[in-house]
Amino acid sequence: MTPKTLTDRELNRALLARQGLLERLDLPLPEAVEAIGAVQAQYGPALPVALWTRVRGVDAGSVRTALERRTLVVGTLLRRTLHLVTPAQHAAYAAVVVAAGDDTWRRTRGESDPAADRLRERLTEFAGSVARSPEEVADWIEKWVAAHPEAIDAAELEFQRTYKWRPFRSTVAVTRSPVGGVWDEGVPDGVLAAPAPEGGPPSAEDALHEVVLRHLRAFGPAGAADVAQWIGAKVTPVKALLKSLEDRLAVFGDEGGQLLYDLPEAPRPPADAPAPVRLLPWFDSTLLAYAPKRRTRILPQEYRDAVYAKANLQLRPTFLVDGTVAGVWALDRKRREAVLTLTPLTELSRTVTAELVAEAEHLLPVCVPDGPARVVVADRS
Repeated sequence: MTPKTLTDRELNRALLARQGLLERLDLPLPEAVEAIGAVQAQYGPALPVALWTRVRGVDAGSVRTALERRTLVVGTLLRRTLHLVTPAQHAAYAAVVVAAGDDTWRRTRGESDPAADRLRERLTEFAGSVARSPEEVADWIEKWVAAHPEAIDAAELEFQRTYKWRPFRSTVAVTRSPVGGVWDEGVPDGVLAAPAPEGGPPSAEDALHEVVLRHLRAFGPAGAADVAQWIGAKVTPVKALLKSLEDRLAVFGDEGGQLLYDLPEAPRPPADAPAPVRLLPWFDSTLLAYAPKRRTRILPQEYRDAVYAKANLQLRPTFLVDGTVAGVWALDRKRREAVLTLTPLTELSRTVTAELVAEAEHLLPVCVPDGPARVVVADRS
């Protein structure tokens, strides 16, 4: 049978429903994160915004508490990028990263002694129960290097020292954690051993199976190229896995002829389902969860260059109108007040503008818990 074709607007409503962007999720924070998938976390202030806009009752304090209690963790995972996940998610994502070859610490072409790999494995012992600062990790490594002067070649040694051994400690085996345990607005540089999964880490095959289904739950319907791009895997094994699961999945097509897969029970609201205005943070996952040419379900192609800042590889915070990106916003913290500026990329009605201003005013206490703040709507010109 020929799969049913879903329009971009139907795909948009499916995405919004899963992400809590049609109606905020009424779930405990860890359950909400498992529902919406791994959250981009390379910019610390984005985390409370990403969760506030999707989950009822969330503020900066509740996110900070979850991180301090480690019901949520931040670590280097998919595509060597920091992501926020639950401990239960972490093991499968980590196994996929290792299988993809993205957990390597070497950054030069020289060869190093396998003993250096074993040292990296010992990092989980060094940071097993106490968060270690970058300086502590660097000192620990340098002592080992002094005792094993031939273990790491000169070029690699110079590179690692230049970057204060950051590549060496950017491993799925540890998560980010502040020394002393108290989180602030940013993502700390300290490292602490990743949560140990019950029964040991999953196999590469089991991990890929779990992560692919997690992606469909959070971002489906999606194609093999979409899933592979998001998790940093090759398309071929993802395509083979989805093909093997066809009898258990719902199969659709998009307007470009791409084959899409989805969980049968996942929500797929009608195209005319009302979508409220929403503000998305820096590097929002919904704008990155699909192959670059297939992000039009939420990001109109004509606005792509306004959202992606190529000069510094930034993905600006955006706002949605009727479910798709219609503008960008920025937060400027001055000495006496913070100003959140909404910049439309298209003409907006007075009603929609008023709704956006109201939503931004509700967001301000999350971004700026204390001190005066206000919202400004910039002239589109």
